[in-house]
Amino acid sequence: MNQLSKIDSNHASVCPLDCADTCALDIEVIDNRVSRVRGSAANPFTRGKICAKVAQGLPEQVHGKRRLTTPLLSDGPRGGGAYKPVSWDIALDLIHTRFSSIVQEYGAQAIAPLTYGGPMGLLAGGSMDKRFFHRLGASKVDSSSLCAGVSSAAWESVYGDVGGIPFTELADAKMIVVWGNNVTACNLHLTTLIRDARKRGAKLVVVDPKRTRIADDADLHLPLLPGTDVVLAYAVAAQLRINGGLDEDFISRYVTGSEEFLNEAAHYSPARAAALCGLSEDDIRLFAQWWQELSPAAISLGVAPERNRNGGSGVRAILALPALTGNIGPQGAGVCDVSGFFPTQSDALARPDLLPAPVREFNVLDLPRHILDPGKELPIKGLFIYNHNPVAVHPRQSEMHAALLSDEVFVVGSDISMTDSMACADLILPATTHLEYGDLYKAYGHHYLQRSAAVIEPVGEALSNMDLFRRLAQRFSFVEPCFSDTDAQLMDQSMTLSNPALGGRKPSELASGEAVDMSVTPQSSLLRDLAPATPSGKIELYSEALQQQSGQGVPGFKILEQQRRFFLISPSSERRINSTFGGVDGHDTDLACEMNHTDALDLGLEHGQQVRLYNDQGEVLLPLTLSDRVKPGTVHVPKGGWISSSANGHTINALIPGHKADLAGGACYYDCTVDIECCS
Repeated sequence: MNQLSKIDSNHASVCPLDCADTCALDIEVIDNRVSRVRGSAANPFTRGKICAKVAQGLPEQVHGKRRLTTPLLSDGPRGGGAYKPVSWDIALDLIHTRFSSIVQEYGAQAIAPLTYGGPMGLLAGGSMDKRFFHRLGASKVDSSSLCAGVSSAAWESVYGDVGGIPFTELADAKMIVVWGNNVTACNLHLTTLIRDARKRGAKLVVVDPKRTRIADDADLHLPLLPGTDVVLAYAVAAQLRINGGLDEDFISRYVTGSEEFLNEAAHYSPARAAALCGLSEDDIRLFAQWWQELSPAAISLGVAPERNRNGGSGVRAILALPALTGNIGPQGAGVCDVSGFFPTQSDALARPDLLPAPVREFNVLDLPRHILDPGKELPIKGLFIYNHNPVAVHPRQSEMHAALLSDEVFVVGSDISMTDSMACADLILPATTHLEYGDLYKAYGHHYLQRSAAVIEPVGEALSNMDLFRRLAQRFSFVEPCFSDTDAQLMDQSMTLSNPALGGRKPSELASGEAVDMSVTPQSSLLRDLAPATPSGKIELYSEALQQQSGQGVPGFKILEQQRRFFLISPSSERRINSTFGGVDGHDTDLACEMNHTDALDLGLEHGQQVRLYNDQGEVLLPLTLSDRVKPGTVHVPKGGWISSSANGHTINALIPGHKADLAGGACYYDCTVDIECCS
């Protein structure tokens, strides 16, 4: 035990989880155990406040009964729950033997990493692991389709690869639009900014099917039906044109394709849009009026609008509204996006140059097919799961579960806890929590760079991702010097050392508990220091590239076919971060079906009853909660539940359809419709 962990003390850290706020933490350690987690004031944006789920869930995740502490080998039928501990040498030898056999028989592309958004640090999320799989020549798997891939592609089609405004500029806006962003559950620190802005006279508009807590503060709440964001944005644009609310000078200088866009928007009158969106005509007109009268206007855009068949179109249409009204460039005007403040060098970390030859890349949503029904394509025979719990996260849960349990694939898993997905693995490897190694963290909700350091020693025999893949590279006899890079060297490779925000320091030299303001760097912000990075050099409301690819030069709208009575919406949870903490005691208490009182009365259902949600893909049993916060015709069940919390061995992801969005092959979580009945 090192000197640090012998002494009872507090240590600075950073929350590593897939949340916009990336909070600074203060960790109380007693005898190498995490005893208390609090917020730290080191980050000026998060200001010492953290969510309850991290404060309450993190200590048990580190030390609880589900914690993995030694390599485990399946001892009996896979998925049967029987394992025997093995040494790391035996575990690494087994991976080498099985993967080498697969490479010899099928080629390296029959092996695939299955990874997503576990720890969000630059090192744990994409450094030594990427190097290993590139050097191996494994298939690439695009997991961005699960979240943000559609929004990113839509953004680039309209604005190009340039950043937006920092979230702090919401304070300067006269209208703030929170569109599909459940602020209090997954962007907590915006709440104070928004409330302070309202005290100064700003109008708040919340677009969300549910009256979330931030919607309680709204001057206008627009509870639209899932998949109709594009219709609402088009209707607003059409009204702006009719009422003379377009900024013609701005459009002439900076925008192309406005005529095509507005001609399509003309098909959506307030009456038609109201019928499709489930809104009132007056509210749509008022929203358009505020876009015309209130400037600067800023948007906090969540990922909810992308999670349906019209996802790309919806995001593109939303992004058009600031362009049509000249709300890009001035202080407090635009769309919140801090990507331009973090000029990281992902290729330097991932080293794609190590690939021995070009390899295929496929959508993660297609992974089960590549195992269970590959047809004439090369099958996946080896799978390495890390930073991910696919059984709890993916659509078509039953299909994913069956694929992971198939005898056709050898599955290795690495995780902190015994998750639903680890229970499907042949070989399970114990991973460290972020409190047991150091990392570098950017954010997608603020512009502060933070470095963490280990605050406790690794629990049991757990290894960080960096150490794990260094050992694997050595076992596979990969001799390239980059596999010997230390964590400090990886940090320093992650961004240019000349970045002025660093003040001449290397990233590895930043103090743990320090938050570096990256906004002092030359910004990559739209129409401030950078022109749109599109083929035309202008904001593109009509995309020739998308017209050629899909016939959607302008955003399109498709009605959802074969609807059942209710849209099932799976929003962020206030108990979990995605599926993280789903296995922690007490963090599954929100897993209930929330329904409007009028719908329950019509069906003869009562609060507290066990109900059956079902469609063609399966069924889920949940207790019923009645609420006036949810829109009639919709029901809400928070995402991220684990099978252990299920009454019948399935979570709501078993009901999610497998079709893809209109852009970037995105998952359509909010195209899920169900019927509901009382369990007899």
